[in-house]
Amino acid sequence: MSSQDQQQASPFTLAVCAEMVFRDLPIVERIHRIHDLGFQVEIWDWTRHDIDALVRTGATFSSMTGYIRGTLADAAGAEQLLHTARESIPVAKALGIPRLNLHGTGLDNKGLPVQPAHHVSGSMWLQARDTLNQLADLGERDGVTFVLENLNTAVDHPGVPFARAEDCLALVAAVNRPGLKLMLDLYHAQIGEGNLIELLHKCAPHIGEIQVADVPGRCEPGTGEINYPAIARALQALGYRGSIGLEAFASGDDELALRRFRDAFTLPA
Repeated sequence: MSSQDQQQASPFTLAVCAEMVFRDLPIVERIHRIHDLGFQVEIWDWTRHDIDALVRTGATFSSMTGYIRGTLADAAGAEQLLHTARESIPVAKALGIPRLNLHGTGLDNKGLPVQPAHHVSGSMWLQARDTLNQLADLGERDGVTFVLENLNTAVDHPGVPFARAEDCLALVAAVNRPGLKLMLDLYHAQIGEGNLIELLHKCAPHIGEIQVADVPGRCEPGTGEINYPAIARALQALGYRGSIGLEAFASGDDELALRRFRDAFTLPA
């Protein structure tokens, strides 16, 4: 290790979404590349993958989608969500995944809501809170954490209920259980809300993981308007030492994108 490497290190655990980089390779080869470069690995819909093959990679997995179908805010959708969350937990355990990701409603293969909701009623809020309480029960029983992710409705996910980070935070804080945390996606938050460092302060007690990409373009840090080194310093000052996942496309060379990600979250020792 060089003297420069000794003087600088990331205080965070860095993970990379295998669905979005090295996309010319099969998923198992992507995971090997990410692992060999020293990162943990995130995946989306586990039903699309050979789980035994993923286990054999020897990679450390950070998170995955924690349901297959369903929605938070209506009784039938909640039943589906809870049922498929139960199906997801054994897969997470097989892969050693600690965090299972949730959204306000299921998404199709284009990221669009299967059940859009442009207006969220009071009864939907109450149903969502009840559903998340039941998910927290599952998580605490089986030793995993469900994490509710904020999305943006302006660019990528129009019609998703409870999309804003403020909405997700309100739900997670209302449940206030160790089995449920916030997956704070700063790419989506910048599009939907901005004021990211203040948002970090508000969300800090409830964050389970942070995901990042730059705006516009959803590529790696350093390609857009977000000052990710400042974000890293703010997180360090807040005492956050958890996982940060790169959920971004590479603007060019994939390995360069991953180096830029690591550099953005590497701070003086």
